[in-house]
Amino acid sequence: MAKISVLGTGNVGNTIAGKCIELGHQVMMGSRTKDNEKALSFAASNPGNSFNGTFAEASAFSEIIFNCTQGLATLDVLKAAGEDNLKGKILIDVSNPLDFSNGMPPTLSVCNTSSLGEEIQKAFPDLKVVKALNTTWCGIMVNPRMIGDGDHSTFICGNDDTAKQEVKAVLMTFGWHEKNILDLGDITAARGMEMYLPLWLRIWGATKNGAFNVKIVS
Repeated sequence: MAKISVLGTGNVGNTIAGKCIELGHQVMMGSRTKDNEKALSFAASNPGNSFNGTFAEASAFSEIIFNCTQGLATLDVLKAAGEDNLKGKILIDVSNPLDFSNGMPPTLSVCNTSSLGEEIQKAFPDLKVVKALNTTWCGIMVNPRMIGDGDHSTFICGNDDTAKQEVKAVLMTFGWHEKNILDLGDITAARGMEMYLPLWLRIWGATKNGAFNVKIVS
């Protein structure tokens, strides 16, 4: 059993937090205020294992942190979490830098020469940032076997090899096959992972279905 925090109260955060509870972990959902209704509801769902708090409280509580916040807000969220509460911990960055200011489809607020994953690592050098799970719908993130018996690809990247191995172990408890977890290298690979989102959104728009994924065949 690990202590895990989930920053963000949207669909992705709720889905990942629920899966972590199902797996027997203690989970704190972090939000801007301690009285956030969604976080309070989560905390009441499994007393003794589910908790709520501010971003700072959640980050202090945990050993592993899932960043499930909106990409444009992520750096502000992590500043609110506090550098001391983040130092030395693993941050699984699930977010994407989607900018909806001009409507649909969104653009990427950072791409080509950087990525949100890199910007997080740059701002918090003592944080072990691992980009993961950002290329799929949240239902598949925690239940890959819902399509193709789980035989499809997910990706990770980051600068710390030990942290990546720990994240890979977490993904395997979610149901991902080890052979399908492809390590793309250091955190600069987050550029490619995030730049996949415009294609993902077009596929979703054309099919009206988020339950799909890609598989690397060679």
